[in-house]
Amino acid sequence: MKRTARVLLPLAFSTALVAPLGLAHAATAAPAVAQHQQTVHQKSGEKTTAAYSRDTTINRAKTWLTANNGSQVPYSQTATWDGYRTDCSGYVSMALSLGGPGPNTVGLASSTYTTKINMSQLQKGDLIIDANGSSTTRHVVIFVKWNDSAHTSYEAYEQRGGHGTDHRNLSYGVGSDEYDPYRPKVYG
Repeated sequence: MKRTARVLLPLAFSTALVAPLGLAHAATAAPAVAQHQQTVHQKSGEKTTAAYSRDTTINRAKTWLTANNGSQVPYSQTATWDGYRTDCSGYVSMALSLGGPGPNTVGLASSTYTTKINMSQLQKGDLIIDANGSSTTRHVVIFVKWNDSAHTSYEAYEQRGGHGTDHRNLSYGVGSDEYDPYRPKVYG
């Protein structure tokens, strides 16, 4: 009996020491893997686009159109869907793969997540944000493409009150209103 205890005790002790090291390695690797992969500069100076892209944003945005048993995810400033708030900024946070429940609209317009650009610079996956006003008037949409060469309206994805997830033509930011265009930093 004493002999068995002498063999098992060191084995249990070494397993207790080694297992946490393996788990610690996995725990530190997981956040690194989960972080957005951005533009990589190769030795030749050429840029290549990594896994997270504008197409990924649009594809993720599309998922909420039918995620609720074939219907759009309903709008709410307090409810969540897969860990993200079901308001406009939570929806955009989901599409950009930011951590849930996601920053609010004002947060999305901050230098932490975006850079302000001009309307003429908009590309698929960029954001158009009204970060002014109250929690009932602020809004953010995901730009898809211009509908015409005069840039009078565009296709966008949004999560809007009284409706839920939507893909429609909009003109926020065209002309004089409180909407401004922003480029998410996840694209590099």
